[in-house]
Amino acid sequence: MLIIDSKDCENIDKALKKYKKKFEKSRTLLQLRERQSFTKPSVRRRTQVLKAVYKQQMASGKLD
Repeated sequence: MLIIDSKDCENIDKALKKYKKKFEKSRTLLQLRERQSFTKPSVRRRTQVLKAVYKQQMASGKLD
């Protein structure tokens, strides 16, 4: 549960903006989407390896 501290004179738009920012930082939506379907550990590990290879290629300048 997210709790937003708002002052009495604070605009509702500012409070809503704070809520949205806090919601995004908590990564709640990503966790919910991840839990919708089961991914095998081998598939999860393979995607991590592919991401690491891609990042290495980007860092070394081999990939444009």
